[in-house]
Amino acid sequence: MTATVDHLVYASTDLGLAVEQIADLIGVRPAYGGQHPGLGTHNALLSVGPRTYLEIIAPDPAQPHPAEPLPFGLGDLPGAALRGWAAAPDDLAAAVERSLAAGFDYGPVVACQRRTADGRDLRWRMTAGAHHAGAAVAPFLISWGGGAHPADSAPAGAVLTAFRLSSPDPGRLAAQLAALGVAVDIEPDEQPRLRAVLSGPGGKQLVLTS
Repeated sequence: MTATVDHLVYASTDLGLAVEQIADLIGVRPAYGGQHPGLGTHNALLSVGPRTYLEIIAPDPAQPHPAEPLPFGLGDLPGAALRGWAAAPDDLAAAVERSLAAGFDYGPVVACQRRTADGRDLRWRMTAGAHHAGAAVAPFLISWGGGAHPADSAPAGAVLTAFRLSSPDPGRLAAQLAALGVAVDIEPDEQPRLRAVLSGPGGKQLVLTS
């Protein structure tokens, strides 16, 4: 079984401001992705690999505030930061079962959707637990069901050149990633942290951290 880094989640209180800042630093402008109906959020996307993208997510002022807390700690975010990441296993159900056998319970798989900028409904399946309030170094799992992948239509020109996780329990995190078959650099740290380096046109570089 193998899994790839599907996308990184960069949370901000203001989507437009985050898009402008990233475009200025990396030289490629993320494109508006769409709304997450019922979650109170919307996003913008930037392709950073063949099937890998950066998701910038923020509260959506066009939606009413949901009853549940905003995902990724957006309701109490001190500043824009990497908050999580998704791994895409080649078989989502098998990955959940294998992780459970290794002692990592992802819980149920849920169906999700968002409305794209051109009015289409984009659908996927994922594990719960993507709404971690802090920096989530353990990935949530996602499957696009063999359909279109967001990286295919997101603006290209940037590349994820480095991705590193820090954890106060690096051995346990390494075991969890090994059960999924995904390879990511891990180092010990007192606090869980994420760090990604993106390279853009003309040698521009963008470092995102949690």
